[in-house]
Amino acid sequence: MTVFDVPLADLRRRTSIKWTRWEPDVLPMFVAEMDCRMPEPVIERLEQAMRDGDTGYPEQPIYQEAYARFAQWRWGWEPDLALTSTAGDVMQAMRYSLERATAPGVAVVINPPIYPPFRHIVTGTGRRIVEVPLVDDRLDLAGLERAFADGARAHLLCSPHNPNGTVHTREELVALAELAKHHDVTLIVDEIHAPLNGAEFTPFLALPAPGRVLVAASAAKAFNLAGIKAALLFASPDAEPMLRSLPPYVGEAMSHFGALSHATALDASRDFLLELVDEVRANKELFARLVGDKLGLEYRPSEGTYLAWLDCSFLGLAEPGRFFHEEARVRFNFGGDFAPETSQFVRVNLATSPEVVAEAVDRMARALTRVRS
Repeated sequence: MTVFDVPLADLRRRTSIKWTRWEPDVLPMFVAEMDCRMPEPVIERLEQAMRDGDTGYPEQPIYQEAYARFAQWRWGWEPDLALTSTAGDVMQAMRYSLERATAPGVAVVINPPIYPPFRHIVTGTGRRIVEVPLVDDRLDLAGLERAFADGARAHLLCSPHNPNGTVHTREELVALAELAKHHDVTLIVDEIHAPLNGAEFTPFLALPAPGRVLVAASAAKAFNLAGIKAALLFASPDAEPMLRSLPPYVGEAMSHFGALSHATALDASRDFLLELVDEVRANKELFARLVGDKLGLEYRPSEGTYLAWLDCSFLGLAEPGRFFHEEARVRFNFGGDFAPETSQFVRVNLATSPEVVAEAVDRMARALTRVRS
């Protein structure tokens, strides 16, 4: 039995975004939900809570303590629980952090191509976006220094990066921390995909001198718990005043079931996670081989996330994402949503079975053959 051995018929009974947003004949590989079994310890914990009538408000710091144990196991780092708060989800935590870190109208740096809500957080709070695009999939430290020197006062960092799966090196993060401290910039970091990575990942707050940093984290992506919302917000000592100034409703947005399920996943489902990571790695290698053989496209498996960032420029399509939806009946995220200049890319969710990966590429290849014949 594998993590992704859920039959397609069973997946289609699910009622979340992934399986209900598009037409029934479309193979959905867009939103970051996984086609996996639920970890048994999580099922048992939630069932027990229901039987006990334990359905009230969260109180005990079980999620914070479980994350600390997990971080020690996964990365050899233990966060300071005295500098931790809860939140409903990672994007909420980042939004309220940005409001505490900056004033309206202030310039905030993002690194396109980037997860679209990063833009929404900046514009939705009345701040101003400054783009410092990735260069060859890596942080442009020289560009960041210029943006900081020109007056940006916050930087929203995605670590690992979404959509391309880049895992920033420790050296890159140290350099970024030094630049931010020198220019009095607050770093607000999204580490939601981090649990999928081991020693190759560096938690930002594990750096010896991180500066003024707020880090949003969650078990949601690694254990497929997006529907049971819970997140954590960690602060460096320099960012403690910002953490303490958050309104109470930020922490109160986390549900009791969210805390129970996420804590149980982190403590009791580590074997599940390691199996999942192995299967995702195999899917990335399979996808790379298939798109190369059948579509003539080059994809290099990334270190982070379970997402593939696929350049379709070679195919000569006006809108690759739309073509694959309408003609191949496979739905990916459109690259233009991550940056206007990456409209020839699609983001592919590979957290599924090898059979679904193969079927998706087959559909893509058949559609191309059909329109070209």
